[in-house]
Amino acid sequence: MSDGQRVGIVLVSHSAAVADSVAELARGLAGGGAEVPVASAGGTEGGGLGTSAELISAAAAAVDRGAGVAVITDLGSAVLTVKALLAEGDELPDGTRLVDAPFVEGAVAAVVTASAGGDLDAVEAAAAEAYTYRKA
Repeated sequence: MSDGQRVGIVLVSHSAAVADSVAELARGLAGGGAEVPVASAGGTEGGGLGTSAELISAAAAAVDRGAGVAVITDLGSAVLTVKALLAEGDELPDGTRLVDAPFVEGAVAAVVTASAGGDLDAVEAAAAEAYTYRKA
């Protein structure tokens, strides 16, 4: 990455409160690393539960710094909405990638890796590796 560009992270949840909280947690746990552009796209425009293509597109545009955008989702229809946006081709910034990762652990791993200067491939790999975290 040149000029201090960082991978942007978009967290898509059916709930604005969940997306915002996970973004706050991930930023906090990234600690002293460089500031990573993170945006949440939770719920619908009216504040209800669901997903919004418009909110996802706006969030991706807001975090795009030219190094790619990693999108992490919570549940099935969020995945479908992001896939539809990617298929349309012009709704998300170039270099936007849907990352298959657990929502909370993947978000933390993605933000920590991006804050350390990881490129989009490294951010995706770190987030996906979160599936292997054992808790017992």
